[in-house]
Amino acid sequence: QVQLVESGGGLVQTGASLRLSCVASGRTFSPYTMGWFRQAPGKEREFVAAIRWDRRLTYYADSVKGRTTISRDSAKNTVYLQMNSVKPDDTAVYFCAVAYSWTWSIGDYAYWGQGTQVTVSS
Repeated sequence: QVQLVESGGGLVQTGASLRLSCVASGRTFSPYTMGWFRQAPGKEREFVAAIRWDRRLTYYADSVKGRTTISRDSAKNTVYLQMNSVKPDDTAVYFCAVAYSWTWSIGDYAYWGQGTQVTVSS
């Protein structure tokens, strides 16, 4: 079992930056992928960013590419999502998740956190 706990959400203004964190505990076997997803009210959950366990590969959704960085601190078992120049469209509940392949397909992710709310005011 893997437990994931997100933090760092809140209310931010358009154009601001924020950093989300996800602490993993339990048994994570390499190779694996850590991913961030988000779900806005009335919409389906969508992929945001992913990082491979060795940090050699990252992948971003087009909607956040260029203003978002995913990173991982293996010593802290933590993955981060740094978002800059946030927009009202970024308002969503953000989830981190673990998959046991290099993937950004929601169905491939086995473990999920509870999510953290991000609200961007205009």
